[in-house]
Amino acid sequence: MNSRKPDHNYAFGLVLRDLRLQSGYSQERLGFDAGYDRTYISLLERGLCSPTLDTVVSLCSVLNVTLIEAFSSVESKLEELDASRPDPT
Repeated sequence: MNSRKPDHNYAFGLVLRDLRLQSGYSQERLGFDAGYDRTYISLLERGLCSPTLDTVVSLCSVLNVTLIEAFSSVESKLEELDASRPDPT
């Protein structure tokens, strides 16, 4: 990955939203099951805040995905976002 990195919080949020929708969860239900408020889930999905490792572990547990699967998806999303950015040269 080059120095023009997209925001990792934004990439995480996109992945979280995809995983949540694939699992059939609303933001409210995911938040409740993971121990967070719906508004916090919304902030995460929009990339407006950075989750702690404890938060990621809790969300992965509820969504029934491993940390490796989640972080691999975030890495792929970062690469996808980076590739879609115009070259500044």
